[in-house]
Amino acid sequence: MSSPSAPDLIVVGAGIVGLAHALAAVRLGKHVLVIDRDQQANGASIRNFGFVTVTGQERGPVWNLARRSAEVWREIAEPAGIAIEQRGLLTVAQRPAAEAVLQAFLATEMGEGCEWLTADQMPGIQCIGALHSPHDVRVESRTAVPKLAAWLEQVHGVPFLRGTAVQGVEGGRVTCTRGTYRAEVVIVCPGDDMASLFPDSFRQRRVTRCALQMMRLADPGWRLPHPIMSDLSLIRYLGYARLPEARALEAQLRVEQAAKVEHGIHLIVVQSADGSLVVGDSHHYADIPPPFAQAEVERLILDEFAALFGPPPPVIERWTGTYASADRHSMVETPANGVRLVVVTSGTGASTAFALAEQVVGDLFGK
Repeated sequence: MSSPSAPDLIVVGAGIVGLAHALAAVRLGKHVLVIDRDQQANGASIRNFGFVTVTGQERGPVWNLARRSAEVWREIAEPAGIAIEQRGLLTVAQRPAAEAVLQAFLATEMGEGCEWLTADQMPGIQCIGALHSPHDVRVESRTAVPKLAAWLEQVHGVPFLRGTAVQGVEGGRVTCTRGTYRAEVVIVCPGDDMASLFPDSFRQRRVTRCALQMMRLADPGWRLPHPIMSDLSLIRYLGYARLPEARALEAQLRVEQAAKVEHGIHLIVVQSADGSLVVGDSHHYADIPPPFAQAEVERLILDEFAALFGPPPPVIERWTGTYASADRHSMVETPANGVRLVVVTSGTGASTAFALAEQVVGDLFGK
């Protein structure tokens, strides 16, 4: 195990983006130290679906990042003791205009390996058909992120300084509440903390926050074969939304589902090992979003659930979350010599961070 005082790399932040950079570095044989202000992960990295989404990600580089990241999840899941709860994705069409979008998607390179399923092939789901993709995976983020950190620590010898606030970073030097640490390189992964380190970089990129509402429903007594998305997702996920066919669907949804579009609602449903369903979500943007969940937003999400599955089971858990948001997938900045600031600004940390980290670490260490 490396000494915390002499690592090759210091990673600031132990969310999924920080852990991804630690993993990429140890795979290159580097000694890594991770510093985080919290005793355990409690932010965006665990307040999500645990859904590693490939299908529907923005065409081009982001889609490629997602494909590689899903591959890394599959590589590390068993050795890290992380269960892959579900595989694949069903993107369900509720309207003919949605079917047109999905058929157009199937005709692109992003549709490779995917197939169209008819409504008869999906009993219990009210739809006219669905795109099935084999590329996506789903983990239980609340347990997967801590298990990944434990595996890095116990198997790969990565020390963690938790409950430690970083006060300054410059030129390969990190000053924190436990003292000063030096390394060849420092990678700062602060999530949506835009004030503590390098605030000018966040201001220049016009980064704000996106707040969301999610919930867990009781076991409905049936099993989902795959995670589910539906029509509203097709105007939010850029791999679909930027297809020409999506324009007609968006126009229709802005009329028929105006309140849901206004609240940034789209439906994702995943199922946990205990049978419960994680359902969401909504999107509201502000520098400091209010921490209060809206009953009307929850009602609208559950209404969308009911349109596919019928009356929803009881809500057994509710939560809100925030993540950094900007007009690009991510920001990778060099605010000082020997320092990288890396923030995924699209809500796709679980889906793309592993591959992004391989690029950043490879560039820094010449691999």
